[in-house]
Amino acid sequence: MMKRILFLLLVCLTACTGRKAVEPHSEAELAGLTVACRNGSHYQTMLEQRDDIRLFLTNNDPDALLAVRQGRADVFVTDEMLLGEAEMARWGVKKVFRGEDSYPICFGIRKGNDELRRSLNAFLAATPVEAIVSHYTHGTAAVPEPPYEVNPKAKPLRFVFTTNMAPVSYMDEEGKWVGIDIDLIRRFAHRLGRPLELHTQALSSALVALQSGQCDLIASYLELTEERQQIIDFSLPYYDVYPGFFVLDSGANESATMRERVAMNLKTENRWMMIGHGLLETILITLFSILLGSALGCLFCRAKGSKREWVRNLTTLYSGFIGSMPTLVLLLILYYVVFARTGIPATIVAIITFAMCFASTSGNLFYSSVSSVPKGQVEAGLSLGFTRMQTFRYIVLPQAMKKGLPAFAGDCVGLLKGTSIVGYISIHDLTHVSDLIRARTFDAIIPLLVATVIYFFLAWALRKGIGLLMPKDLSTPSKS
Repeated sequence: MMKRILFLLLVCLTACTGRKAVEPHSEAELAGLTVACRNGSHYQTMLEQRDDIRLFLTNNDPDALLAVRQGRADVFVTDEMLLGEAEMARWGVKKVFRGEDSYPICFGIRKGNDELRRSLNAFLAATPVEAIVSHYTHGTAAVPEPPYEVNPKAKPLRFVFTTNMAPVSYMDEEGKWVGIDIDLIRRFAHRLGRPLELHTQALSSALVALQSGQCDLIASYLELTEERQQIIDFSLPYYDVYPGFFVLDSGANESATMRERVAMNLKTENRWMMIGHGLLETILITLFSILLGSALGCLFCRAKGSKREWVRNLTTLYSGFIGSMPTLVLLLILYYVVFARTGIPATIVAIITFAMCFASTSGNLFYSSVSSVPKGQVEAGLSLGFTRMQTFRYIVLPQAMKKGLPAFAGDCVGLLKGTSIVGYISIHDLTHVSDLIRARTFDAIIPLLVATVIYFFLAWALRKGIGLLMPKDLSTPSKS
């Protein structure tokens, strides 16, 4: 039964809607068509100036490719070099023409860092960039790197890239980041004698990280625009990119089988290890956030029942503030503003963020659960000679747990699902890793299905684990 459900789900997700195949051969012939492209890319800026086409914007290239395969868009546009012959054959698409105009690619530098910009420009001018590009695009011989000496105690050069696709920046079979951008920046860091720190983020997050000082350089086939020049500085252009326009290939052979797709997404380049690391990161953030948030929630519960009015008002203000702010916004504020220059790891910032949110939720739950126990039982316990602590421990707490644990388990599962946003601050959790694999394989289905199944079992295990805390005997022990 489960196999049939999964099969039907895959059919629904991958089947085309019957849109008639088209083959434009120039940008002029795009009139009247729906063109899919990545949000925030050069192609969005280029195409949104036309009122004779419909834009279908996605968060990444794999989703744009999927839109064409599902028939929601007629044409997919991206950098010509990102989809090679093997990728086009695998996904049943073909390139119908190259765009008319190329655009230069630059590195982004934080405003005011003129010394770094001058050093990078001098490096690019003296480096055989074309030979390095040819090595990754056409398989020519690798360009030898001069024997620089790196000082491990020097300040690291922090580099953020947003493209996880060959030949720009991708992970090889040994789990190392390679590609044109990675090669160039690694050589530049070595020339400066500084260690290199690599992070991958979405373009919007990378721009915020650059402005807040979280990184020194960014790259993602970053095109120079007047708007961006007001926010960040740019290096000299180091490569020219042509757009490629792709459509569904009606004459292509049957696409990759399910077995091949699973192997490509999990086995190739040891991608299952990436999923394993992402799973551990998700579990780590979830568990520590629950523990810290629950501890803070107990303090919140105590403050909510305080006899001092200003303390109760403070808890109400905190609860209203946290409840009205999206967790993602709070996460970005803490990472890029509050802790921007403290050097605190992103994982710790994520735990603090979710613990702050969970403190409010769990604190209100604890207070309502404890308040639901009749006061007469508390008075009865005290009349029997129990102390207030013994009364709370043996009479109030078991009943409060019995009423509150099911809702607490639901809140914990909600926190688990909420951790999927930590990729915005360059944490390779389960969701972010699945996005990295999708960007590498252009398979928009298998990584998401794998992540879905793992999240399901994590939620099930979390509920089961919390269920073990459920008190089974509510009888009052004898006073010792």
